[in-house]
Amino acid sequence: MSRVVSLQLRRQLRRLGRDRKGNVAITFALGLIPILAFVGTAVDYSRANAFKVQFQAALDSTALMVAESAATMTSDELQAAAESYFTALLDSPDAKDITVKTSYSTSAGSSVDVEGTAKIDTIFMGMFGYHTLDIGASTNTKWGSTRLRVALVLDNTGSMSSDGKIDALKTATKNLLTQLKDAVTVNGDVYVSIIPFAKDVNLGAASYGASWIDWTEWDEENGTCSKKSGKGKGCKKKNWTPANHNTWNGCVMDRGNAGAPSPDNYDTNVVPPTPAITATLFAAEQYSSCPQAVMELNYDWSAMNTLVDNMTPSGNTNQGIGLAVGWMSLVGGGPFFAPAKDPYYQYKDVIILLTDGMNTQNRWYGSQSSIDARQQLTCSNAKAAGVILYMIQVNTGGDPTSSLLQGCASSSDKFFLLTQADQIVTTFNTIGTSLSKLRLAK
Repeated sequence: MSRVVSLQLRRQLRRLGRDRKGNVAITFALGLIPILAFVGTAVDYSRANAFKVQFQAALDSTALMVAESAATMTSDELQAAAESYFTALLDSPDAKDITVKTSYSTSAGSSVDVEGTAKIDTIFMGMFGYHTLDIGASTNTKWGSTRLRVALVLDNTGSMSSDGKIDALKTATKNLLTQLKDAVTVNGDVYVSIIPFAKDVNLGAASYGASWIDWTEWDEENGTCSKKSGKGKGCKKKNWTPANHNTWNGCVMDRGNAGAPSPDNYDTNVVPPTPAITATLFAAEQYSSCPQAVMELNYDWSAMNTLVDNMTPSGNTNQGIGLAVGWMSLVGGGPFFAPAKDPYYQYKDVIILLTDGMNTQNRWYGSQSSIDARQQLTCSNAKAAGVILYMIQVNTGGDPTSSLLQGCASSSDKFFLLTQADQIVTTFNTIGTSLSKLRLAK
């Protein structure tokens, strides 16, 4: 009996040794461990990547928000504002140990840098000793990398007194100045010059001692005759005493040779005045309708508003001299100082010219076509130099549309034909909005 049991036991053991069913289960269980580890790791990393996208978006939004007022904040205030914005934007209960560092710089254009770090708890990787994953991101917001230099060339002729045009121009100009001021982060981001014009422009009576003035014609017309009635050519030269130059009212005519434009077209370019070349100088004139004095590039917003308030309409129309002087105010030379341009910035030189009438008189001509031809040269030269030209025709009297101004504008969308005075306000607002948009680049 015992021998029979022993034989059966041996048979059962041999069968068990040959059976592979248990080995498969054990092998599968052992192989499942790395599979679960791989899947768990993928899940945790997927969660981490999704969180990083949210984390980066919160950093980007924070940088844009604090950029609006970064220039007026201390470093501590900037840091506190960034932390406050970021905390409000980032809604993730899985994140911990969050840090945010913010800095502001103006060394190469205004910019805000925001860096952040955080940890996110794992779900599966903790089984293998990795309980958190580190998250890091950064963003950089730049703005004001384009700086503006804007010359406002404004018609102050007699016809601007009708239909409410001069009042609308004053309102529009002051609104535009506010827009440009609001676009400024640091002083120097925007400079503005103001050039009121009639037949002449006023470069300031206090400049009578400047070397860029040609007194030839003024001396012939202003003074006293000792022996006979008359002045200038109506008096013998030996009896004529020119007036003191400190009695000059500040007005100048187009540049060039007396009696005709110079062959070098100094009335249409920005070649600096040189005492040795008379044609490059500004010819003084005691013009009875001398407009408000010009203001060179500056950011004294209060003084500019005062100038605008003092504008008074009088005299004939010479758009060309306003355009030429406005262009020179942007580049400097002669009566104008233009600050050096910072190589870390891009610059836009802009002229906005508004007029309500056709050209009627300049230094040499009383013919519109002749004056227009000189102005067209100035327009072409300025555009070739990269100046952006906006041309505005205020046509409340049914004049023809100015083909000159259309051609002078840098593009068709920069020519405006207005038929009502109040459109000056909306047009300046449109231009100001375009100019004052800050360029953001991450």
